[in-house]
Amino acid sequence: MSKEGIRLIIIQNGQLVSPSGLTRADLALDGGRIVAIEPHIEPGEGDTVHDAAGCYVFPGFIDGHTHLDMESGSLVTADDFTTGTRAAVCGGTTTIVDFATQDKGGTLNDALDAWHKKADGKCSCNYAFHMAITDWNDQVKAELPEMFRRGVTSFKAYMAYDALKVNDAELLEILQSLKPFGGILGVHCENGLLVNELQARQKELGHFGPDAHPVSRPAEVEAEAVNRLCYLGKLADTPVHVVHLSTELGLEEVRAARKKGVKVYAETCPQYLTMDESRYKAPGFEGAKYVMSPPLRTPADVQALRKAVAAGEIDTIATDHCSYNFKGQKDLGIEDFTRIPNGGPGIEHRPMVVYTSMVQPGELAVTDFCRLLAENPAKLFGMYPRKGVLAVGSDADVTVWDPEAKTVITAARQQQNVDYTPYEGFAVTGMPKAVFVGGVLAAEYGQPTGLVAGTYVKR
Repeated sequence: MSKEGIRLIIIQNGQLVSPSGLTRADLALDGGRIVAIEPHIEPGEGDTVHDAAGCYVFPGFIDGHTHLDMESGSLVTADDFTTGTRAAVCGGTTTIVDFATQDKGGTLNDALDAWHKKADGKCSCNYAFHMAITDWNDQVKAELPEMFRRGVTSFKAYMAYDALKVNDAELLEILQSLKPFGGILGVHCENGLLVNELQARQKELGHFGPDAHPVSRPAEVEAEAVNRLCYLGKLADTPVHVVHLSTELGLEEVRAARKKGVKVYAETCPQYLTMDESRYKAPGFEGAKYVMSPPLRTPADVQALRKAVAAGEIDTIATDHCSYNFKGQKDLGIEDFTRIPNGGPGIEHRPMVVYTSMVQPGELAVTDFCRLLAENPAKLFGMYPRKGVLAVGSDADVTVWDPEAKTVITAARQQQNVDYTPYEGFAVTGMPKAVFVGGVLAAEYGQPTGLVAGTYVKR
């Protein structure tokens, strides 16, 4: 197919996946774009052919919730943008959206500058930024137009964590201020005052181990905050986005708000679909590996969320990747669970875990897998149809997926720069055979090619 002097990358013999169905066709990539989709594309001299026989061909997966090179007090996450994006692309993710976070007393522009400095020139996959607002005032409000000019269309607020949270009045004003721009606000929904009180009560009872963590952040703490956010969205007459939904009670609040006409987007994570709170009872201090917020929940919560995912009630599946080493970071809280750094790794394994646990056994259609991991996050975060779809003119971000490939997840073989994985020993069926970022082959069968192909996604 090549014209003289032009060399194409041609992906042949695969099944192209979209939320609406499967199509057996070939793809041609050139100049970072998809330039042709045909039943058969004949390669010309100098073209590179990748055989996708027996494979699904997806638009590159998007992880809309990551925390790379993030400072928390005196600690910095184990994964920076070099290691985190390399791990992401090895798992089939071609774009991440990380959280640039405003310092108290600082500006949004300073925060965005700081995150560009962390990421620019270092990323193996594409990257964009949400802006986390931690200090709302008139000066910050005046910066919103500049955020949109710089390609940031999504924002975050916290209802927990004393150093990060905003109050309800500020949340309402943020929602109202974003509405004219069409921006979306994702919110960490936990009642921070209740968390503080319940943590103190656990320590008063002499409970200092990791198993006190879920007790101090019960389902009601999430559900109450989800309820409150939804009412604020109703007051502001604007959509809201619930991030890392973890409980059936929280899900019921989302359902109730939707029945009232509130536009609520819901995200969950693989850990809430595959693991439960029994992990906190692991011997010794092992339970600290699963200390994240919100915590792992009951088996009933896991099943409720899985059913909601299969029923289309959940919009996206992201990771909330926030990696801390077990030794030297997590163990700082060995005598006090409130000092265990909150977060877990997952940026590398999300597609494989979800595919193996839900698609492979028939619980989730492969087309819905595409919707949850590619199309919906692209639409929600202002990247569609540039990303999230296989179409002529769209970016050449492509994940070729071998549904029969098998491996076992282990920390010893992972690309994530952290000394454990919560999925240790998880047997995988289905993994990326080849991952293209902007038309560049960035990974094959879980191994990086070494090419740093990621670019900033101005949305």
